[in-house]
Amino acid sequence: MRFLFGVLGPVAAWDGAGDAIALKGPRHRAVLARLIVARRRVVPVRRLAEDLWPEEPPAGRVGAIRTFVAALRRTLEPERPPRAPARLLVTEGPGYALRADPGAVDAWSFERAVTAAAALPPEDAFARLDEALEWWRGPAYAEFADEPWARAERSRLAELRLHAVERRAEARLALGLAAEAAADLDSHVAEHPWREDAWRLLALALYRSGRQGDALAVLRRARTLLAEQLGVDPGPRLRGLEADILGHAAHLAPGPGPGPGAADRVWARTAAAYDRTVPSGARARLESTVGLLRSLAVTGGSGLQTARHHRVAAVAAAEELGDAELTARVIGAYDVPAIWTRLDDPEQAARVVAAAERALSALPPDGHDAARARLLATIALESRGTRAARGPQAARQAEEIARRLDDPALLAFALNATFMQTFHRAGLAPRRDAIGAELIALSARHGLTTFEVLGHLIRLQARAALADFTGADGHASAADRLAERHELPLVGVFTQWYATLRLAATGQPAEQGEQMPADAAEAAYRNAAARLDGAGMPGLERGLLPLALLCLRARHGLPAQVDEHGGWGPYEPWARPLVLLAQNRRPEAAAALRETPDPPRDLLFEALWCLTARAAVAVGDRETMERAHRELAPAAAELAGAGSGLLTVGPVSTYLAELTTALRTTGRRG
Repeated sequence: MRFLFGVLGPVAAWDGAGDAIALKGPRHRAVLARLIVARRRVVPVRRLAEDLWPEEPPAGRVGAIRTFVAALRRTLEPERPPRAPARLLVTEGPGYALRADPGAVDAWSFERAVTAAAALPPEDAFARLDEALEWWRGPAYAEFADEPWARAERSRLAELRLHAVERRAEARLALGLAAEAAADLDSHVAEHPWREDAWRLLALALYRSGRQGDALAVLRRARTLLAEQLGVDPGPRLRGLEADILGHAAHLAPGPGPGPGAADRVWARTAAAYDRTVPSGARARLESTVGLLRSLAVTGGSGLQTARHHRVAAVAAAEELGDAELTARVIGAYDVPAIWTRLDDPEQAARVVAAAERALSALPPDGHDAARARLLATIALESRGTRAARGPQAARQAEEIARRLDDPALLAFALNATFMQTFHRAGLAPRRDAIGAELIALSARHGLTTFEVLGHLIRLQARAALADFTGADGHASAADRLAERHELPLVGVFTQWYATLRLAATGQPAEQGEQMPADAAEAAYRNAAARLDGAGMPGLERGLLPLALLCLRARHGLPAQVDEHGGWGPYEPWARPLVLLAQNRRPEAAAALRETPDPPRDLLFEALWCLTARAAVAVGDRETMERAHRELAPAAAELAGAGSGLLTVGPVSTYLAELTTALRTTGRRG
């Protein structure tokens, strides 16, 4: 989630792109923090001055406050014309107020998330609380810990955070994830031993993990600490839990969710045994953790987001140990198949790439070829969508090593990396189709299920780009069958979008022969977009529905519509000229087109070039038309955008013909 202001840690501000804004000196930060504490209410200038200089206010304190506010306004609203009224940090009556939207401040959003989670089912509550707790970057209002004006708000937010940690643990217990809850709560009670509810939840989590003795020991420890530190006896809930554990009360069994089935009992006992047997500092824990994260990632939703977050932490922990071979194994073990060419979190990806490069440099020169290949494949995968030469080079090297070692799993991972680096020009659907075919054959022979699914999805994309919908249908069905058998829910997101693409391209669904109404594709796209919500793939989700609908209209020669679906996201530069043209703002459209960058070299490369071509023809921009024609010519036999498996703007040949005609016309005029 993107905020404009952050106080869950050091006070910070970010612009609309998520980049940090420099807030100048400590007094500027203090003014901003004090206004955030006021929660959109006006703070008189004199009160601000008293709060900033409580002991000995300087004579010019009011003027100083106004200077700080003016500087903040220039920083926070850099595009505001001179003497135009401020819209964010406003003057009202005797003072100032920060009129930030409720979702613009991390602390305000955190409070709403915790409140909302109380009314959600356990799975949704856990996801909401887990995401919200990740917003914390340190103690609230960290640099103003000693300021009286911040004290009450800091205490309130700290208490709310502790409450959220405990409610998240409670949701985990309700989902049957007792071992995970116990691990989380153990450190929580060590830091906050006065919280009886935390002790109660920890004991319950241990009991449900098959660790009755440990649960009773925790309750005894809680009783001792409460008596020694607070001089009080345990409350009735703690005392009642101890009696229930001794009596094996039926209501202590896991609640809704997976339930106390055989598989869950095995999981709980194995996790408990591992926790008891493998020392807490053992390096084996890191490698085991990555294996779990790999499994967690393919579940989608909060699982995918959590896996990404903890993967970076695992890599950092491995690097701290100074063992290059261990670091290489930890990085390379996360061989989660990837199908989408836009990164979900570029910052995290850059950190993984940097760690992989460091591990490569630190590995001994002899041996370790498999580890080296996995590091190279990781670099190629996490560099996708960039123009750096390192990505294609790393993919080639990884594939060469994997083929030489004759390691099927390693080769599958390397082929995924190679696939991600086959977007250096248009018209490469046949090349990707060949990669998908090899992945399917290799994975089927060696039981590499997730990579077999990846192969089918790659071929689905490639066959759709080549307008072979019969072939693409077969791969969609094969992917769905494997996903159902092996519980891979993310696959259905892609196959549903493919079904919508097919409907948009042909007017017919895959399983029926009759023609559908003209607006059926738009309705299908909206349904498919709903499937993306919570899927854990922001790199895929942002701006995709508006782009799909724009492509649908462009394919039928209809003008663009102003986006009403949550923003164009990363596709705004290529949509903007067409939106301006639809509003009869041709000069502005021509100016916007001149500022439009070349599309990123990914699965939507051809589609975005076709949109650019359509705008260039409309405004008579000969230079852009020539560039578009050069870039699109190698894909003349493909459906633009269909290689994404998500959307299409129609045959590339249609746009090439439009460009050819327009270039002749503009040539005659010139």
